[in-house]
Amino acid sequence: MTNRFFEVIKDNGRARVGIIKTAHGDIETPVFMPVGTLATVKGIFPSDLKKIGVQILLGNTYHLMLRPGENLIQKMGGLQKFMNWNKPILTDSGGFQIWSLSKLRSLDNNGVTFSSHIDGAKCRLTPESVIKIQKKLNSNISMVLDECTNYPATHLESKDSLELTHSWAKKCKLEYKQKTGFGLFSIVQGGMFKDLREKSVNFLKELDFDGYAIGGLSVGEKHHKMIEIVDYTSKLLPFSKPRYLMGVGRPIDILRSVERGIDMFDCVLPTRFGRNGRAFTTDGEINLRNSKFSSDKSPLDRNLKCFVSNEFSKSYIHHLTKTNEILSSMILSLHNIAFYQKMMSDIRNAIKNSTLEQLIYLYLKKHGEYERT
Repeated sequence: MTNRFFEVIKDNGRARVGIIKTAHGDIETPVFMPVGTLATVKGIFPSDLKKIGVQILLGNTYHLMLRPGENLIQKMGGLQKFMNWNKPILTDSGGFQIWSLSKLRSLDNNGVTFSSHIDGAKCRLTPESVIKIQKKLNSNISMVLDECTNYPATHLESKDSLELTHSWAKKCKLEYKQKTGFGLFSIVQGGMFKDLREKSVNFLKELDFDGYAIGGLSVGEKHHKMIEIVDYTSKLLPFSKPRYLMGVGRPIDILRSVERGIDMFDCVLPTRFGRNGRAFTTDGEINLRNSKFSSDKSPLDRNLKCFVSNEFSKSYIHHLTKTNEILSSMILSLHNIAFYQKMMSDIRNAIKNSTLEQLIYLYLKKHGEYERT
């Protein structure tokens, strides 16, 4: 089944391989998007991201609006030229960041007023302004403004939050001007309540967005509850549109969600882990600060093609982490993203070959501990 923006080319159960067609290149899904909040993936050159096969980056409207400002980025030719990245970019609307500023914001039907986390200046975002800002940023995939539901929240609180998200989504859709190679995604909310998730999907489907994200997860709920909501919600989403699970990124989360038909993921975990001395490897997660690596001559991971995964010993990286050298963050962040790129490539190949179940079993043996929480 095809449309002008997305095509499913192979499925294996509910999992599928697809192509998102953008003005800055095609994206093969399932895909993991490294987070480049401020037009940079912390500590990594864009050229190195290209070398390890990164297809798309994620930026953040809220942060880029505050610094350096959307007008300057537009003047520089858009985000791609500004950061020397000639591939697709998705920008989050900033709803999650505004949610995290709960004591510094006020919401109404027309938008949100908040205090900048930088200098306390009063700022205003509306559904219409979020779309205009992302147009200036030249985002290939823009996101609607939404309110991330608090956790925990009652059914009534979740319902009230959902109604605000729906009101904003409708206004975003009216403001957005369709253009070939660019798309607008809506965000399904509803907290931990299946009836509200279904209500959200039904409302947003009527507005016919280019893609559908599932938001409001990985905010404190147990792993099994998150997967339960993903499982239920993804069944309701249109087959012919890409499905994006926002802010969820442990390997087991990705594998279990791909199994349930999710196409796109983002998370700060690979780079945050890297900055804290931790590495994802094909043998499981390791902490390079651990003294057992002080005399370990072996490389990080011989199964990865990334140069940092093969050229530096665990002993050397242990030394860098213990002395807080910047290079340790650079090595481990790039390595971790390379691990994620290999994992996504393995997933796509497994779907094409109808062997996803076997692949998940192999990854669970090394990365399944988190699933038991």
